[in-house]
Amino acid sequence: MSNIQRHEEIMKSIHKTYIQKNRAYGNSFDQSCDDFGVSAAMVRMSDKWNRLKTLTKNSDIPQGDESIKDTLLDLANYCVMTYMWLENNEKEKENEKENKTNE
Repeated sequence: MSNIQRHEEIMKSIHKTYIQKNRAYGNSFDQSCDDFGVSAAMVRMSDKWNRLKTLTKNSDIPQGDESIKDTLLDLANYCVMTYMWLENNEKEKENEKENKTNE
């Protein structure tokens, strides 16, 4: 399997996880970002980063449901979700600006 094919596979897996977690938690990520700004996303990514540091420093810690690979995929998903939130936020601001201009 080529790297390009593997990348596509991994992205599909990340997307599947996104769908499953959105079903379980609702859109809590966007709600947190709406309430607290991009800092909310940074906190979640920081938690994952700290988990990654712990897992890589201490190999004797049981990984349970969250292995190094799982943590990396979660971190990637948070990056994409933050990008999407920023993108939607920009569109909303543009729409508000346009509505004010049309008044």
